[in-house]
Amino acid sequence: MTLTKADIVAQVYAQGHLTKAEAADAVERGLELIKQALATGDEVLVSGFGKWSVREKAERRGRNPQTGDPLLLPPRKVVTFRPSRVLKARVQAQYEEKESGGTAGAAGGRQPAGKVIRPGYF
Repeated sequence: MTLTKADIVAQVYAQGHLTKAEAADAVERGLELIKQALATGDEVLVSGFGKWSVREKAERRGRNPQTGDPLLLPPRKVVTFRPSRVLKARVQAQYEEKESGGTAGAAGGRQPAGKVIRPGYF
């Protein structure tokens, strides 16, 4: 399932503190702030979630897939996202719970949920 902007607005509205119009405006303003910061080359850090940044990619050689002719692809800027450790751990815990059938941490030598330490994690 894909979470859309409308879904986010609906969940903010469901919290009961804002009207639907205020929730839509708050979500839109938050996203606009992120877009503006990235457009000016700034990084956006949301603690516990991750960091967006703009990276410059150098000119590189490529080829036309239809003709096979070589060509030069111009330099460009791309937006990258790096999830926080908290988000990575939460996603991994959800995956492990789903794989184990809802008994995360109960099987064969696994550590209890919330206490998972993986090699190379830190």
